[in-house]
Amino acid sequence: MRNYGVYSDRDRVLALAGVLQAARLTQQIARRGAADGEAVQTSMRSLFKIDSDSVADVFGGATGLAVGLQTLCGQLEGGATRSQEITRYAIALIQLERKLAGSPQLLQKITDGMASANQRTEHYSLLHGNILAQLAQLYVDTISTLRPRIMVSGEPLHLHNPDNVNKIRSLLLAGIRAARLWHQVGGRKYQVLLQRRRMVELARQLLQAAPSSH
Repeated sequence: MRNYGVYSDRDRVLALAGVLQAARLTQQIARRGAADGEAVQTSMRSLFKIDSDSVADVFGGATGLAVGLQTLCGQLEGGATRSQEITRYAIALIQLERKLAGSPQLLQKITDGMASANQRTEHYSLLHGNILAQLAQLYVDTISTLRPRIMVSGEPLHLHNPDNVNKIRSLLLAGIRAARLWHQVGGRKYQVLLQRRRMVELARQLLQAAPSSH
């Protein structure tokens, strides 16, 4: 992973939005069988952006993180838009990333697996079934061996669909990547509690500045 040098509040908001976007998309697929296509592309692409020059570059700017930034605002502002389920997923992703950071063997396994998947993207699209299946298996072989495991809730019809299962596991892997990035740029749990208003303000500024945010 690249050392991002001097970190800003904006960097931390983008990285946390990446975590929340993975959580939201997981929820959408589990409960509806579908998710925002542009957001899925952004989250999946971030898995392969290991040597990016900035946090923004990992996600291709704020545009592809619109779902995550909107979710961040909803979660931190509270009220009817807050989802306990998304909070649960996000906390679990951050906790699992910390456990992963203490396991050099698993980190190396993920690095090797991502390199292999990256080679296959030369022949298949990012969301091709073969790529998603490989990423999902990588998740099973690494993250799923850590505890606590993330228990995804949803409609049995969607959760029993192998394609949906592969997409969910791939997105959770992307959430782990975003959680790792969040920690690398100085993200800590206390900031979410003490800097809530500042984070929401920055998220709204990023959404307004994004040319195609929705």
